[in-house]
Amino acid sequence: MRRFLSILYTLWAGLVFLIPFLLLFPLIYLCIQKKSWHRFAHRIIRFWSYIFFYGVGMPIRREFRFKPDSKKAYVFVANHFTYLDIAAGMNVVDNYFAYVGKSSVKKAPLFGYMFAKLHIQVDRSDKGSRTKTLKKGIDTIKSGRSVFIMPEGGIVTENPPQMHTPFKDGPFVMAIENKVPIIPLVYENFFKINEPLNLLKWGRPKAIFMEPIQTEGLILKDIETLKLKVYQVIQGHLDKTWNHKPQAYQNRV
Repeated sequence: MRRFLSILYTLWAGLVFLIPFLLLFPLIYLCIQKKSWHRFAHRIIRFWSYIFFYGVGMPIRREFRFKPDSKKAYVFVANHFTYLDIAAGMNVVDNYFAYVGKSSVKKAPLFGYMFAKLHIQVDRSDKGSRTKTLKKGIDTIKSGRSVFIMPEGGIVTENPPQMHTPFKDGPFVMAIENKVPIIPLVYENFFKINEPLNLLKWGRPKAIFMEPIQTEGLILKDIETLKLKVYQVIQGHLDKTWNHKPQAYQNRV
C-alpha cells in the first residue's frame, strides 16, 4: 500500500512539474530571445519552481547562517544527491544566477533549449568545452551575475549523505579569478525525500545558507585548500545532522 501511494505521489509530482512548465514556456521562450530579457525569464522560472514545491506540498524551509546580498555576485555551491536539487536552487536563491551544468541537459525537449539559452553548459569529456565553460563562468560573474555549481559533477555519490570527491575545479577557479565569496548551500534532507532512481516521498526539504568563504588574496595554487574548506562546511553539517561517520576529503577518485 505504501509503495502504491508513493507511485501516485510521484505521478502527481510529475504532472505538477510538467503542466505549469508547458503553460509558462511561451512566455519563457519570448524572454530568452533577448539577453536583456533573461532576468525576466529567470523570475518566471523561479515562479514555476514555487508552483512545483507548493503544489506537491513540500515548500522548502530556508535557514540563513548568512543572508546573501541579492545585488552582489557570488559562487553558490551545494551538495548534489537528488533530481530535486536544480529546481530547489531556483526556489531558494534570491540572486540572479546562472547554473553550470552538463551539456546533456540540452537533449531534453523544451527544457534543454531553455537551459542552453539561460545557463552555462559543460561537456566534461571535452577539454575545449571545459575551457570555454570556465571562461563563460568568469565572464558571467564579472557582469554581476552569480553562478551556481554542484562541485561533485553530478549525482555520482554512492552513499548519501557522503559527498563525492574530488570536487571539480570550476567553481573555485571562477571565485578566485573574480575574488568573490563562495556560499556553501546545504541541501540537508533532500536525499531522504528523493533517493536517486527511486520514488518521491513526501517531506519538508530544508536548505541552509552557510557562512561565506572568502577568496580575496587567494591564487590558483590555493584551489585544493579552498575545496577542502567548502567540503568541510557542507559535509561537516551533513555528518552532524545525520550522525554520519566523517570521511576525509579525497584528492583522487
